[in-house]
Amino acid sequence: QEQLVESGGGLVQPGGSLRLSCAPSGSIENMYAMAWYRQAPGKQRELVANIQSDDRVNYADSVKGRFTAFRDNANNTMYLQMNDLEPEDKAVYYCYLEFCFLDQEKLWNRGTRWGQGTQVTVPS
Repeated sequence: QEQLVESGGGLVQPGGSLRLSCAPSGSIENMYAMAWYRQAPGKQRELVANIQSDDRVNYADSVKGRFTAFRDNANNTMYLQMNDLEPEDKAVYYCYLEFCFLDQEKLWNRGTRWGQGTQVTVPS
């Protein structure tokens, strides 16, 4: 089963930038929605940004104007550019993917995948 592989997390000072990337380990076709989530210690996982099939992006209010989510269809990779990072952005970041596939009976099914998570740390 294909996995989503994330990279780019790390430690950055307030006001700094990081770029996260996420790509499937194998071939996944018919991707129609991608998203970034994050989970801070003691809190529920929350949506950061989602990229629709027409490349429209919706952002959480807390990251608007600072984060940019986009995808490179040629490389099947999605990115989260994070600028002006704040201590409140400290969390484990997860990418998420939805896609369609044909099963053995030639019926369309919906598939989902999560990345393994990457830690972003912004000291206060």
